[in-house]
Amino acid sequence: MKPNNNLGKLYLIPTTMGDCDPMDVLPQTIKRAIDLIDYYIVENEKTARKSIKEVQPEKKQSDLVLFALNKHTETKEHLDFIKPLLEGKNMGLMSEAGCPGVADPGAVIVKIAHDKGIQVIPLVGPSSILLAMMASGMNGQSFTFHGYLPIEKDEKKASFKLLERTSFEKNQSQIFIETPYRNNKLLEDLIQTLHPETYLCIATDITLPTEFIKTKKIAAWKKEIIDLHKRPTIFIIHKM
Repeated sequence: MKPNNNLGKLYLIPTTMGDCDPMDVLPQTIKRAIDLIDYYIVENEKTARKSIKEVQPEKKQSDLVLFALNKHTETKEHLDFIKPLLEGKNMGLMSEAGCPGVADPGAVIVKIAHDKGIQVIPLVGPSSILLAMMASGMNGQSFTFHGYLPIEKDEKKASFKLLERTSFEKNQSQIFIETPYRNNKLLEDLIQTLHPETYLCIATDITLPTEFIKTKKIAAWKKEIIDLHKRPTIFIIHKM
């Protein structure tokens, strides 16, 4: 469906990935967009308001209309969220951290926008997945993002071996994440399960002052202790 000029535009607005100066990681286009947009679909209203204020302090918080899109949102609410777009008003879609629509519930709104002929405009900003891949030294020509792996111990270890085998057979880097408070357990299981010659990249606190990114073989990781507890982390494995 072709975009309808009578409809508003949906701007995909990246945010910082933690506590840092937004102007260190966000371009001026983000500030200009926030200055012009009053309607937003966000994961969490409190943190979204904080992000908007940090980027554009002059923005009146009382002018903002925010719709919360998260795991508690019912499908029937989605169409209510985009009513401003249908009325010709521009809207912003914001993730809790990083780029909306990628490992983020906002993708469902983007799909509806396309179905309704609403123009979707992605703005440049930090993506932890791509930044980790860039810094990993692994195969940037072929990689797959799997999101969260199974929690149950046996299923999780089976998924490790499957990703390792796929990586070797396809020469493809395998990317995944974990809930931050389970990061240390995931790392422990990776070290115990994967082949000693398999490469593992750990990329944590990306773009923050505490950023840590390192790639080495599992055998080498066994000799290093690192605390990833409650630190947003990207894991990438590749067996050569």
